[in-house]
Amino acid sequence: MKLIDELKARGLVEALTDPEIEKALEKPITVYCGFDPSARSLQAGNLVSIMVLRRFQQAGHKVIALVGGATGLIGDPSGKSAERNMLTVEQVEQNKRGIRDNLARILDFDGPNAAIMVDNYDWYKATSAIEFLRDIAINFRVPQMLAKESVKKRLEASEGALTFTEFSYQILQGNDFLHLFDNYGCRLEVGGADQWGNITAGTDLVHRMRGKTAYGLTFPLLLDSAGRKFGKSEGNALFMNAEMTSVFDWYQYFLRAADEDAVRYLKVFSMKSLEEIAELEARMKANPEARLPQKALAEELTLLVHGEEGLRKAQESTAALFGGGSGGGPKSAADLERIFANVPNAELEKSEVVGKSVFAVAAAAGMFKSNGEARRMAAQGGLNLNDAKIDEKRVFGEDDLVDGKVALLRSGKRNHFLLKIK
Repeated sequence: MKLIDELKARGLVEALTDPEIEKALEKPITVYCGFDPSARSLQAGNLVSIMVLRRFQQAGHKVIALVGGATGLIGDPSGKSAERNMLTVEQVEQNKRGIRDNLARILDFDGPNAAIMVDNYDWYKATSAIEFLRDIAINFRVPQMLAKESVKKRLEASEGALTFTEFSYQILQGNDFLHLFDNYGCRLEVGGADQWGNITAGTDLVHRMRGKTAYGLTFPLLLDSAGRKFGKSEGNALFMNAEMTSVFDWYQYFLRAADEDAVRYLKVFSMKSLEEIAELEARMKANPEARLPQKALAEELTLLVHGEEGLRKAQESTAALFGGGSGGGPKSAADLERIFANVPNAELEKSEVVGKSVFAVAAAAGMFKSNGEARRMAAQGGLNLNDAKIDEKRVFGEDDLVDGKVALLRSGKRNHFLLKIK
């Protein structure tokens, strides 16, 4: 199957700037995708872009990962309702190192077809304002810039509070494409559907200034079956860095995917063939309790992002905590402290815990901002103690303390909190 047909079959093509791209992809070309260095780790949502680049690389195309060291200092208005906090150059440098580590686990940065990572700060840091306005910005027309969907949505959401800095983002990203075209022969940019306006700013600029055709390909924004943005739960991002999101939580996120999401996620993220995925889907329909697509998804993506050791730890932790998936609660305090070493925690005296309402203990430990918030979460069935749902009347007992030392609290699906006894 041709690469473009494979991408379409997997639901990874939303729009093309030119149908000629299908013919252009019959020969190796250079393709790039941009990554925002707003944190020291990429998120699960970035996996869509990374896996698209991986498929291009494995098909013999040259791939470039562009880290927006300069544009990251400004902020992309696409999909945002407010201007974000500015980053310092030092913060961007730290974040860039983390992103390089994320990408190196999935893309091949060695060998004859090695991926390249570039930082647009390198070509902007010595550019004067006059040079930029005279040579680049002059090629952009305000009416067309205002017509971009990302700009229109941002203006509507902010009641007109779009800054000139954000407004200029599309000029900078367009110039990125021109720079990569001139210096690396890059002819294709890929990105999420919300990047369409920024991508076409680049293809238009290349055509205007070089008289050549450049292409853009967007893929749909990935939402779960409930309409939530993929990789986020209760407002928390799922990071690829194990220090920011534990390997256990990463593994569990995919293991808990809804049936209607699991097969779709496999098509997007898995390197399994479409035939193998269809077989998993058929087996799921015959025996949904086995959750075979979810297990395959969790195993493959944990192995991909965290390696064999990470997968082993995630599976061991799952077995220790849930008895191999059959329930039964945590097995020992040592298990809990090892599995949840990186989650929020607090210490309380035993007298502050036993005999007290669970929600009140959770609030006292700092898991919630107030007693009222904790009570509401418990009343709504969103508070768990040692993997069992509790209500607002539930009281802490001696046997709720594993080995008399710790207890595991959870709000929502994956906001864990480890309570320790002094």
